[in-house]
Amino acid sequence: MTVSGTPAKRRRPSLSQLRAFAAVAEHLHFRDAAAAIGMSQPALSGAVSALEETLGVTLLERTTRKVLLSPAGARLAVRAKAVLEEVGALLEEAEAVRAPFTGALRLGVIPTVAPYLLPTVLRLTHDRYPELDLHVHEEQTARLLDGLAGGRLDLLLLAVPLGVPGVVELPLFDEDFVLVTPLDHWLGGRADIPREALRELNLLLLDEGHCLRDQALDICREAGREDAPVSTTAAGLATLVQLVAGGLGCTLLPSTALRVEATRSDQLLTAGFAAPAPSRRIALAMRAGAARGAEYRELAAALRVALRPLPVRVLAEN
Repeated sequence: MTVSGTPAKRRRPSLSQLRAFAAVAEHLHFRDAAAAIGMSQPALSGAVSALEETLGVTLLERTTRKVLLSPAGARLAVRAKAVLEEVGALLEEAEAVRAPFTGALRLGVIPTVAPYLLPTVLRLTHDRYPELDLHVHEEQTARLLDGLAGGRLDLLLLAVPLGVPGVVELPLFDEDFVLVTPLDHWLGGRADIPREALRELNLLLLDEGHCLRDQALDICREAGREDAPVSTTAAGLATLVQLVAGGLGCTLLPSTALRVEATRSDQLLTAGFAAPAPSRRIALAMRAGAARGAEYRELAAALRVALRPLPVRVLAEN
């Protein structure tokens, strides 16, 4: 029957009806089935009858001595069992979601952070949150923010400030930039370089899209340099330091990258800036109102402690 061309709404079986039928199908005995699921025998019989009425088929052949599945009942018992198993899996998953630091966490990391901080992050999550299924995605900032906004990523580890509406930043630390020079460079090894020295240097940069490139350009502008040194660029910091070792110029590295990158060649020297040195801030970033926001804040607090051995200035929790 239809009303104004719309099919009549069909009744749907309840989970209690399916549970009762599945129990009878397994035990082929009303008393045993009722005891197995903690239901009275009259209630069990009523639930199975109601299911038959809802589905419009006879599920059981009842005699005074035994219960048999009808051909339709035999087919539908398989479906009923599958539905109940899926419902059980759903409830288990919901329980896992309610438990903190369990299930999947999709973490996005920028390339100028990933090689230097991930060992600490992975060690922390492995030791402290063993039930957390961490998935790491290394991408540039713009793609990470798109992934966060679209739900592809849950949490980001990157340089801030971002100034993006709907994104909450959880600052972790500040780190200074260090100048990396060829072995014979006149600034190599110094610890008190004025920022103004950047005005005259042949500074090598990362390719466009890397936030570290933009930060380096900002530092140059603050030092009074108007032109953008873009004669030579590279896709990663490892390539940059090799270009420096080959005598093509100098570059800026964050302090956390020095132990890895500045030891790639014996043709490199490092130099520190006079205080206050140019620096960058690294933070976790999450969606405003994220369901797991409390977990992310706890993770940020744990990371601040774990990152203390690195050459950074760990920030207080805000």
